[in-house]
Amino acid sequence: MNQSVQKQPARSKPTRTNDPARTTAEILAVATAEFAERGLAGARIDRIAELTRTSKRMIYYYFESKEGLYLAVLEEAYRRMRSIESGLHLADLPPEQALSALAGFTFDHHHSNQAFIRLVMNENMERAQYLAKSQQMQELNVSVLDVIDELYARGVAESVFRTGITALDIHAVISALTVFNVSNQYTFDFIFKRDGQAPAQLAARRQTVVDVVMRFVCLAR
Repeated sequence: MNQSVQKQPARSKPTRTNDPARTTAEILAVATAEFAERGLAGARIDRIAELTRTSKRMIYYYFESKEGLYLAVLEEAYRRMRSIESGLHLADLPPEQALSALAGFTFDHHHSNQAFIRLVMNENMERAQYLAKSQQMQELNVSVLDVIDELYARGVAESVFRTGITALDIHAVISALTVFNVSNQYTFDFIFKRDGQAPAQLAARRQTVVDVVMRFVCLAR
């Protein structure tokens, strides 16, 4: 008996969904890694387009230029960090616990999101000229000072924090300690012959950062 074999219809190649939000999010994710690794000058739109399965034309449609994409990456990086910070609900914690949680969170965030630190380092090399073009950056970052100002005021009122410190002072100290942990990790480890990324080393350094911040702000007991 003859059996006829029916041909299966050829499968069409997958196409990108017409989803602008998804497309821009994917472009931003890939561009973040590209700019963090290579800086603005070294990053290539061709490479970003290839890795996102889109085109240079599409990237320019959404972001207008390489510099526009770079600025969007910076804004998204800061927006994401501030969004995560808001989830800590520091206003619900006693002031000392809130300050300790903020310092520890910042250490963890920077260690786990080293691309963010590299972006900040690159923009410092650009002397913040692209941040200066952002219409959102000031608004994005004012929240962190408001949060610190609130918890600091509570700590002063409860006589657990010393007076004479500003929210910006506290933010600067936390940033200095936690950014250094990422920005100088390779040179520091090489010069002093240590494995700074070993879990025990990281845990000890995290505790040191928290302790330094607490001693800076808290009244001596």
